[in-house]
Amino acid sequence: MAIGIGIGLGRFPFETGKEYFHWVTYCEASGIDSIWQTDRLVSKEPNLETLAAMAAIAGATERIRFGMNVASIALRDPLITAKQCATIDRLSDGRLLPAFGIGSALSRDYLATGKPTKARGKRADEALTLVSRLWHEEEVSFEGEFYQYDRASISPKPANPRIPLWIGGGSQAAIERTARIGTGWLAGIDTPSHTAEVVAAIREATARYHRSIDDDHYGATFSFRFGSVDDPIAQQAIKGFSARLDVDPMALLAIGGAEVIAARVREFIAAGCSKFVLIPIAEGADDVMLQTRRLVEEVLPLFEAA
Repeated sequence: MAIGIGIGLGRFPFETGKEYFHWVTYCEASGIDSIWQTDRLVSKEPNLETLAAMAAIAGATERIRFGMNVASIALRDPLITAKQCATIDRLSDGRLLPAFGIGSALSRDYLATGKPTKARGKRADEALTLVSRLWHEEEVSFEGEFYQYDRASISPKPANPRIPLWIGGGSQAAIERTARIGTGWLAGIDTPSHTAEVVAAIREATARYHRSIDDDHYGATFSFRFGSVDDPIAQQAIKGFSARLDVDPMALLAIGGAEVIAARVREFIAAGCSKFVLIPIAEGADDVMLQTRRLVEEVLPLFEAA
């Protein structure tokens, strides 16, 4: 398995577009594997729209890959989404890493807009099937519960003829969705032990569907910070996870020196993951750049041989 360490943004920490693209340019030149954008449509915290961000990164870079962590497909139209992804992939010469999930039932994306959460999994299944077919087939006809297509087509197709379709989520439904439709799986913020269980379950499920997913198409996500757990920004993150999740927050975060962060990467490698989205716990542009530089200079070299 080829180890790839990417970096993501859980919120938009920059005051200007210039600061953002300075960070993107550094990531492009540094050896970071990929850039990822968290998807939050309704939020008081600043967040970029993920597909628009992918298009901007495509135009600002030449090497680095980029993806959505993860886009809520049940809230998006599959034809428009397939066309957007194909456009971005074509303009970036095949560097887009599309990743989709259904979003949380408690997300403000649903509650604030009156969208029903019931049956959103079935809606997502239909949408993902359509997205994949539109990427690969000349014409798509489909008669589903939520979508009906009559000889729909898009052109140009993605530049990458094997454009990936990564699925997010750790529920049984997400496992089955990945096994039926996905070409990869990307964990949300989770523990290595539970991630190992999900990876094993996906492998078992893909066998039942007479499919397979490449061993190096399993990814993990976690937040990191070079510093002390006593730092105010670290305490804020710890309290935030404690309030939302019934899990020891320190099992979800890596806060300390390079070896602490590298050790967490190794735990996820042992769980079956080889692709990583590391989200810096930081406040403001300067702190994000500092955390990113330390990741590049102190952690990436530990995995260069892999």
